[in-house]
Amino acid sequence: MRAILLDDEPDSVHVLRKLLERHCPDVETLAACTDSEEGLALIRQHQPDLVFLDIEMPRLNGFQVLEALGDQRFLLIFTTAYDQYAVRAFKFSALDYLLKPIDPKELANAVGKARERRETDRS
Repeated sequence: MRAILLDDEPDSVHVLRKLLERHCPDVETLAACTDSEEGLALIRQHQPDLVFLDIEMPRLNGFQVLEALGDQRFLLIFTTAYDQYAVRAFKFSALDYLLKPIDPKELANAVGKARERRETDRS
């Protein structure tokens, strides 16, 4: 699965990338960025299978990124430090909602859900 990581905190992007490499080696990180507008452009350009998206970011928050994209054709996993956005996140068809610091087992479970959903969508 091809993924894009979007989080305004460089350390969070680095940790998520390392967790994916270690616990989800079948996930290829196409791009990782800390700027929401750049992330929006990268999602449009690469058409990933999976997006890991933070919510609280400067300029465009995660929900504004999704609104700007319109019809999303990727699976979405939110990665955030804030639990109060969970209900709204699922209204955007989020596959999962991971709270920071991200637990490796929860990450692996979320990616497992993405694999299953992708297989279901193909058939």
